[in-house]
Amino acid sequence: MKSSRQPRSAWVAGAVLCAVALSGCSFFGSKSAPKPVELGANVPVIPVGKVWQSKMGKVERLVLQPHVQGSTVVLASDAGEVLAVDATTGTQTWRVNVGAPLSAGVGSDGRWSAVVSRSNELIAIEGGREIWRKTLPIQVFTAPLVAGNRIFVLAADRSVYAFDATSGQRLWMQHRPGEPLVLRQQGVLVPFGNTLVTGLGGRLVGFDPDNGAIRWEAPIASPRGTNDVERLVEIVGTTSRVGNQLCARAFQATVGCVDAASGAVGWTQPANGTEGISGDEKAIYGVESNGGVVAWNRATGAKIWSSTRLQYRQLTAPLVLGRSVVIGENNGTIHMLSREDAAPLNRLTTDKSGVAATPVAVADTLVVVTRDGGIYGFRPQ
Repeated sequence: MKSSRQPRSAWVAGAVLCAVALSGCSFFGSKSAPKPVELGANVPVIPVGKVWQSKMGKVERLVLQPHVQGSTVVLASDAGEVLAVDATTGTQTWRVNVGAPLSAGVGSDGRWSAVVSRSNELIAIEGGREIWRKTLPIQVFTAPLVAGNRIFVLAADRSVYAFDATSGQRLWMQHRPGEPLVLRQQGVLVPFGNTLVTGLGGRLVGFDPDNGAIRWEAPIASPRGTNDVERLVEIVGTTSRVGNQLCARAFQATVGCVDAASGAVGWTQPANGTEGISGDEKAIYGVESNGGVVAWNRATGAKIWSSTRLQYRQLTAPLVLGRSVVIGENNGTIHMLSREDAAPLNRLTTDKSGVAATPVAVADTLVVVTRDGGIYGFRPQ
């Protein structure tokens, strides 16, 4: 299995308890919510312009993780559209409607793509054509991982499945007793060499992708509190990998880094965020629940800087791109902050429906998807 960096976690929905999923509590929904910090005038330090725009269906309930494969980004909409877009031109190279509303997507290796429907069907696509679907016993909110001619699925109850990408045959399944509540949010399901790394509760776990045997476990956070909500711990969203070091966030608990070859924990630090993280060779970057943006030293976990520039705004996970940390907002704005000190470098605009997924970098293009299904390509001028 080839290694790849995975960009994106979905928005945490409003606070709702149900039999399977707990949606993350909103810190901005009450009438007494603090007013966002004023941004001031936009002074573009890095000139960036929109080079193309495309359209698909709405992304309001789907937990979307755009998947980058070479110069192509694969996307999906609530209603069941799955499409591949050439990021150099914005041209849609293929598009298919699977005929069912989706809960999670999309995974792809360039040949096969996979999504999961709200009726718990894993749907495989090849070349813009559906080739099979399999019913799963539980809901899924994490985009499938397609690698090594297999499709891997992390379900809401923390069970992990492997399917043959060609036939849909189930190869193996691992299940552990989980907590009563889980998040309706993108979890961690990434490849590292010939290891499948998942987030199970507050741990990163390395699996043998051939048979599902566990190779190592690395605790990032531990349950705390006296009730199910307070004890909820999940590894969420995008991760950052440099060499053997894989860094991730535990929901409203910690950020931390582990050696993905051995499972040894390098460091953890308290962090009150709900979205994934991004990073470079020197630092890890994350957004806290109150809109603060933080940079931690990658080697030690020491805090490098903390910014309140975007405080009290609803933000996506960050994307490190060039000298910038790129963050989407629920009003459709894209913020570009300096990696060095969070100074503003530019602000970009889309429609006002809100950014639906962490922006991704594809073929020298910044690709942004909005709740109304707008697909935007930005490039330095």
